[in-house]
Amino acid sequence: MRAWIVDSPGPIAAGPLTVAELPDPQPGSGEVRVRVSCCGVCRTDLHLAEGDLPPRRYGVVPGHEVVGVVDALGPGAARFALGQRIGVPWLARTDGVCRFCATGRENLCTDPRFTGWDLDGGYADLCVVDERFAYPMPDALDDEEAAPLLCAGIIGYRALRASAVRPSGVLGIYGFGGSAHLTAQVALAEGMRVHVLTRGEGNRALAQELGCHSVGGSTDTPPEPLDGAILFAPVGDLVPVALAALDRGGTLAVAGIWLSDIPALDYQAHLFQERHLRSVTANTRTDGGEFLDIAARFGVRATTVRYDIADADRALADLASGAFGGAAVLRVDGGWT
Repeated sequence: MRAWIVDSPGPIAAGPLTVAELPDPQPGSGEVRVRVSCCGVCRTDLHLAEGDLPPRRYGVVPGHEVVGVVDALGPGAARFALGQRIGVPWLARTDGVCRFCATGRENLCTDPRFTGWDLDGGYADLCVVDERFAYPMPDALDDEEAAPLLCAGIIGYRALRASAVRPSGVLGIYGFGGSAHLTAQVALAEGMRVHVLTRGEGNRALAQELGCHSVGGSTDTPPEPLDGAILFAPVGDLVPVALAALDRGGTLAVAGIWLSDIPALDYQAHLFQERHLRSVTANTRTDGGEFLDIAARFGVRATTVRYDIADADRALADLASGAFGGAAVLRVDGGWT
C-alpha cells in the first residue's frame, strides 16, 4: 500500500513527511482492516510532523480521523461485517485493567495506544484497528463530513463537558478551527450563548455563519462574563486572557494535546473566586458514542476543505498557516493520482 510516513520531524516547510510503499497490514486477533476513503487532518498530525509531539517510532503513518469500509477480518473479529462503513479514532487501545480503566476513565489509561502516533493511521490506503475501539458511522453523513467528527468532534465534545457550562449558560471559544466549529454547533443546539475569540477572517466568518452570538479577536474581552471557556488554539499566552474573562466559578478547559508555555498567572486576577483551569486528555469510547449520537440528532456538520491524499503535506502546511476555516479532509480513495 501507499502511505505518508513521518520521516524526519521538523518544520512543515522542510518536508518532514514522505511517501512510502509499505506492505499491506494484516489484522490480528480481534482486529479489522479498513480500506480508507477519507482521513481528516488534525492539528495533532501537525504537532507530530513538526516534532512538538515526538513520534513514538520511526516511520509512523499519521491520521486518526479515518472513515472507510472493512475489507478484512482478523481471527475472532465479529463486531463489524465485511463492507461495513466504520470510523477509526485517536484512542486505539487501552490496557483495560489499570485503576483509571477500572473506574470508567480510560482516557487516562496508564498504558494506552493512539492511532497515528503509536499505531499506523489513515494517511494511507489501508489501516488496522482493534474492533472494540472503532465506531459505526451514521448514514446521514458522507465520508468527508464524518471524518472530522472522529477526533475534532469527540475531543471538542469532551472539552465542552469539561467546561461545565449549562445549557442556558455563556461559553467562550478561543480559536475556531476544525474542533471548535463542531463544538460550537453542539453548544448552540443546547441553548448556550457562544462568544468566539479567534484570529483569521475565515474563522471569524465561519463563526458568524454558524450563528455564534459574538465574534472578536483572540485577546478581546467578550461582551459578558463567561460561565466557561474552551481554549482550542495551542497558545499558552491566551490562558490568562481566557481566565480573566471567566465569571466567578467558571472553568477554562484546554483542549489541545500540546500548548506553548503559559505565562505567570496572577492569583487574584486569574484564579481567585473559584475559577478553574483544567486540561482535557484524549477521550473515552463513551464520549465518542455520545457525541456521534448528538451529532446525528442535532445535524452537526463539518465545514470541510478537501485535499487529495497526494497533497497531505500541503494540507498540513495550510493548517499551520491558517489558510482555511473548518476542517481539512484527505480524499484517499483515488487521491494519489
